[in-house]
Amino acid sequence: MVQANGLRFRVMADGPASGKLVVLLHGFPEGAESWSKQVDALARAGALAVAPDMRGYGLTDAPENVADYALPKLVEDVAGIIKAFGRSDAHIAGHDWGAMVAWCFAIAHPEMTKTLTVLSVGHPGALADAMHDEDQRARSRYIDLFLLEGKAEHVLQEDESRRLRAMLGGAIPRAVVDHFVRSLSRPGRLTAGLNYYRANLSPDHSWTSLRSDAKVAASTTLLWGDRDPALGRFQAEDTARHVIGEFRLQVLEGAGHWLQFERPDEVSRSLVQGLSK
Repeated sequence: MVQANGLRFRVMADGPASGKLVVLLHGFPEGAESWSKQVDALARAGALAVAPDMRGYGLTDAPENVADYALPKLVEDVAGIIKAFGRSDAHIAGHDWGAMVAWCFAIAHPEMTKTLTVLSVGHPGALADAMHDEDQRARSRYIDLFLLEGKAEHVLQEDESRRLRAMLGGAIPRAVVDHFVRSLSRPGRLTAGLNYYRANLSPDHSWTSLRSDAKVAASTTLLWGDRDPALGRFQAEDTARHVIGEFRLQVLEGAGHWLQFERPDEVSRSLVQGLSK
């Protein structure tokens, strides 16, 4: 457990205390365990790998207000975690909502971002542009449900969380799915996870409010599965024009959304390669 940005965070950490710090940020509806294989690989490569339960998840504190999940606060959580480990910068990685936080962190804190590795989600500007296309709008329609307070919680938890389990698909081991579902079944925890959407993607906080023309200076790798049901090709390919540092798009053919589980070796290899930069 570490203190950061006024909250207590539970983190998975492995590797030598003197190793290069890598912070791994998970998405919805997961937890720190989504990075288990990558934490192990990074530790074996000599890095200090840290995967927190993001605010609202797992054993990390869960503020009650929707506004507490706005991106600026999530970004400062990452900065606080880095400082909690006595560092001034880190290699940053993220998937799903963790990827969005990672992008925004690299924009807000370029001096703290050694490298950026993002899974599935392109730059916020590329994603905003993609929403003008019917393909991406269709992929994102599930968000309309997630914005409905109470209704989304009911739909996702009814019938022993059948839909929540279905979201995670067959790529994630059953025991890990069970862990994530149990964690989100605790009072207020599913609402906390959904507040990431409500604080940033509600009508008052539309996709365009996430858009930033700021370019990312860090060396950046985007890994995207060409069968991702939620995030299409345009936002992945359009990301290149938003990065002024070295950029690499790695398309994982046949992969879907849960890349840490579907393609663990390729994700781990990319993260380990980043340590040399």
